[in-house]
Amino acid sequence: MKNLRNHRKYAWAAGMLTVCCLLMASLSHAAIEGIAGPSFTLTATTGYVVTSDGDSFLFWGYAAPNSNNGQMQYPGPTLIVNEGDVVTVTLTNSLPQNTSIVFPGQKVTAAGGVPGEIAQEAAPGAQVTYTFTATHPGTYLYRSGTRADLQVEMGLLGALIVRPAMGAGFAYNHPDTQFDREFLLVITEMNPTIHRFTELGLMHLVNTSNNRATNWFANGRNFPDNMAEPLVPWLPNQPYNFVPRMHPGEKVLIRSVGAGNDLHPFHYHGNDIEVIGVDGRMLSTGAGRGPNLAWRAATRRTVPGQTADVIWTWSAEKLGWDIYDHQPGIVYPRADINAAWPGSVCDNFDPLTFDPDNPPADQFVFDTYTYEYCPDHGVQFPVILPQRDSLSFGDFYAGTPFLGGEGNLAPGDAGLNSTAGYFFMWHSHTEKELTSNDIWPGGLVTFMIVEHPRVAID
Repeated sequence: MKNLRNHRKYAWAAGMLTVCCLLMASLSHAAIEGIAGPSFTLTATTGYVVTSDGDSFLFWGYAAPNSNNGQMQYPGPTLIVNEGDVVTVTLTNSLPQNTSIVFPGQKVTAAGGVPGEIAQEAAPGAQVTYTFTATHPGTYLYRSGTRADLQVEMGLLGALIVRPAMGAGFAYNHPDTQFDREFLLVITEMNPTIHRFTELGLMHLVNTSNNRATNWFANGRNFPDNMAEPLVPWLPNQPYNFVPRMHPGEKVLIRSVGAGNDLHPFHYHGNDIEVIGVDGRMLSTGAGRGPNLAWRAATRRTVPGQTADVIWTWSAEKLGWDIYDHQPGIVYPRADINAAWPGSVCDNFDPLTFDPDNPPADQFVFDTYTYEYCPDHGVQFPVILPQRDSLSFGDFYAGTPFLGGEGNLAPGDAGLNSTAGYFFMWHSHTEKELTSNDIWPGGLVTFMIVEHPRVAID
């Protein structure tokens, strides 16, 4: 029976992967899902979270009347405020034990409730209100401040975003923190045994000092569920997905939150990341200097309780060949991509005067509208592709190596990459975290999708 059960789990996961990838063709959510403040009403309550191996578990989480149809969700509603806002969060406790919320990085006062070890708590059926002024922009965590070893494990956590005075297109109040798209990444984990004991009322058997997770989540979902649309009905308590998408050359801000109890090395394929802020503070040596202490890497440790603002971009710079399969000597009108774009691709670039050892400013190297790397414009793909029957086709391969181009696929291939984008795997670098309860695929995995400029993302 064990082998049959495992085979069914693998079949279910493969089926879900196909469904999620088919749905992904219609994804158009580039803005972070959340609720705007400055006043919030949250209820600590219960619900069930589905894992990608087909199981489900009791969770504790936060519900808000204007998020996820008022249902409990994991992670909690993303709270979005502006720098300088006076923020109030009123918590109602529907759980069987005291609970509270702490807001790391904020100076909080509380009204109502009863004193706890580190925060004012709401007893079962009672309320407490927390107030603070959002004095610093950035990405923050909020979580339970009562028995955090248990209540954070059970799901009482969420993200807080404070937008800077410069506007929503900046991470901080400096032009060097400007971005084109932003995505939230809340990383957590789960020990099923704790959730089972809690559901059965066997709290005396819960031992958080020997916690061993077997499930890992990006925004409350395992892979491949995290690639489905937000608010899908089969994940009623897991409304958020994580499918970052971009056009070449855009700057993407990843608001990363280590919301669980474990450390996770998260790896970004395709390019290095640039960490410009940690715990809601820009990495700078002083006022007006921007993120001059930013650092780059391919893998960043997601530390429990820590947040980071990370910039990632991709443009095919110096790849050595034209990613769009432009042919040499042919003019490509930009209007073929977007009717509002004048001129032709790379008409701002002069190959005769280009010196790679002393390049001009970016506006003369990258196309003004498509951000194509113009020194490679018209440069042919350096390898002759073998015949179709000699190729191995992955689910996300569109049949050619060119962005936005589709080619012949093997007979019966599903052709899931309908927009012919480039898929870069983003995942934990701890191998066990690529599973859900030892079932693959699952865990802490997703894909960044680089789309052709003609593909609408939002």
